[in-house]
Amino acid sequence: MAKKIFGKKLGMTRYFLDEGRSFPVTIVQTWPCVVIQKKTKTTDGYEAIRVGFEVQKENRVKKPMRGQFKAAGDRYFKYLREIRVEDAEQFELGQEIKADTFDIGERIKVSGKSKGRGFAGVIKRWGFSGGKKTHGCRSHRVPGSIGMSATPGKVAKGKKLPGRMGFQKTTIKNLKILDIRPEMDVIAIKGAVPGSRNTIIEISGI
Repeated sequence: MAKKIFGKKLGMTRYFLDEGRSFPVTIVQTWPCVVIQKKTKTTDGYEAIRVGFEVQKENRVKKPMRGQFKAAGDRYFKYLREIRVEDAEQFELGQEIKADTFDIGERIKVSGKSKGRGFAGVIKRWGFSGGKKTHGCRSHRVPGSIGMSATPGKVAKGKKLPGRMGFQKTTIKNLKILDIRPEMDVIAIKGAVPGSRNTIIEISGI
């Protein structure tokens, strides 16, 4: 079975254990990930399955995609993702991968788009210390010298400079599942996960 599922971040709250201890948790709404396509080494060069989740109306789907959806049970999905597997032939079209793939207490890693912070300077974006805070200093929050005198006479590739901050794929490893509610399609993950509310996240086994 593929140890990966996709869901939507609903927000954070506190989770109380039987002995009275409480932990901050992230609540994730999951959907059954339905296999709509199998990719094999003979046809595509690698082994993977394509899954869809969050059902939507048929008129929201373009005609070229309706054939694939009908072959997998005549359901139309809003999101499509791909999962690498060792043998795609072990799966059947229309098969569902649900939250009960994982167990309570299991360690996982979570990936998602981090919050976008817009254009940011080097102090906020990279944690630079900045210039002196004294009277007469004219470089409080600037990056300082970024060039080279004669050789090679250019800004080095990868130099930390101002720019767009956040909104990039971020992975947090070694998180713990505190609770699973299969009847509600909800998973409670200890700690914070990347992204704002309603961000699509990927939950994988370690």
